[in-house]
Amino acid sequence: RSKFQDQPHTGKQSQPLAKKDAESQRGFHNIWTLLLVLLTGASLVYVLWSGIPNLLDGALSSRDTQILQEFRARMKKLKNTYQSQDPNLWKRTHVFLEKHLNASHPHVEPAILLFTAGQEAEKALRCLSNEIADAFAFSQNAATIKINGADKAILDSDAVKLQVDNELSSGFKEGKKVAVVHRFELLPAGSTLIFYKYCDHENAAFKDVTLLLTVLLDEQSLRKSLTFQEVEEKVRDFLWAKFTSSGVHSSYNSMDTDKLSGLWSRISHLVLPVWPEKDLPVEGCA
Repeated sequence: RSKFQDQPHTGKQSQPLAKKDAESQRGFHNIWTLLLVLLTGASLVYVLWSGIPNLLDGALSSRDTQILQEFRARMKKLKNTYQSQDPNLWKRTHVFLEKHLNASHPHVEPAILLFTAGQEAEKALRCLSNEIADAFAFSQNAATIKINGADKAILDSDAVKLQVDNELSSGFKEGKKVAVVHRFELLPAGSTLIFYKYCDHENAAFKDVTLLLTVLLDEQSLRKSLTFQEVEEKVRDFLWAKFTSSGVHSSYNSMDTDKLSGLWSRISHLVLPVWPEKDLPVEGCA
């Protein structure tokens, strides 16, 4: 009796255990389902989120490409027009400005170019610097700021400093991307210290812009045999004599050799000689 009569009693006890096991399995299944849903949702969010920058990068890359193509086309046209120029002028200008046009890299400082020439190439210096600046600006659907040192040569140094500051600051704030400062050597010496603000390596007021400066030397011509380093030294010596001479107008008193040395280090990133051209188009040379 005891052996066989105990069996039904044992079956009744196993039913609650089986029910508990089933509930545990359902709970375990629900937990895994929830985890799976969470993982799938997180993966979907990650894919969507990581895809947004890629879409933006693609758009930026497309715009960069368009800008570069436009700039190259215009520079190629200029190269065909200004056929007397040193091939290295085009090569160095291309590399220097294209690097600044590439928006995929952050701009940590403005691009500064200094073009120089002897008296015989005055027109070519003015025309070429204007047209390179316009090519750079046009490729970005922007305009060019143009400042002429000859117009400010006899003015008060402090007044010129304020004028130049206003012209550059307002122009860049309006979205202009490049400024040409013609005849830099004719600006009152003290006024040129404003270019600390715009040409500083690390603390320039505007980092995504380009400044093209021109210096017309006193000598009639530059020898084509001069190296780029020798041309740079010639311009440096010329500006030193121009801006620190004891016999100049009193407005030059605010400049000294230490200040000029600091200024030179900021504007001499790339110094390029310009040679005379026989036939220049009227357009762009005003």
